[in-house]
Amino acid sequence: MRFVLVTALLASLCARAETPKTEDEKSLYSIGFIVGSRNLQQLNLKPNELKMVQQGINDGASGKKAAVDTEAQGEKLNAFAQGRANAGAEKEKTASKEFFDKAAKETGAQKFDVDLGNGKKASYVYKTITPGNGASPVAADKVKVDYEGKLTNGTVFDSSYKRGQPTEFGLNQVIKCWTEGVQKMKIGEKAQLVCPSEVAYGDHGHPPTIPGGATLVFTIELHAITTGK
Repeated sequence: MRFVLVTALLASLCARAETPKTEDEKSLYSIGFIVGSRNLQQLNLKPNELKMVQQGINDGASGKKAAVDTEAQGEKLNAFAQGRANAGAEKEKTASKEFFDKAAKETGAQKFDVDLGNGKKASYVYKTITPGNGASPVAADKVKVDYEGKLTNGTVFDSSYKRGQPTEFGLNQVIKCWTEGVQKMKIGEKAQLVCPSEVAYGDHGHPPTIPGGATLVFTIELHAITTGK
């Protein structure tokens, strides 16, 4: 937590300055931005709340006496952070529901259930874009694919196309939506998966690119099953 606060101070200082120019300024700004986006973004801080965080940072950095008993308050920090993260995830899931329901009604779309254990299930949407005519992988297989991942607002958070080369992975090493959905594909097929958070990255998300509770949209091309090669 101390590291988070110190680096957040760097971010706040850089935010008031002009665009970082020297290599040191760029390094300091990068530290603040990375930690801010990965650790503070989930708190959904309002301007007045961010100001309070900055006040605490400034007091601590300048050696002033803390305005509160930070040791006692420290026990409440996890509960505060978790509460804010949970609220943000629920808001994201509510906003994504309409998108998911609409995707499930598109021509050619199919909705499949995934067993999450403990009697819980979740659904994802599968839609073939271009049919394939090869074999289908099983969960124990490794596959080679090209893909693009988007948030429901259209923001691309990951893409093998941008990297210029396919990626290879084990189907039992990825999110449940991929493990289940890619098994339904045939080599040569291009498909779309719409994956709610329950079968993606959950309430925590994958900061800083994927918010907690986010529904994700993947376009996937299955090039090969590489198990044993």
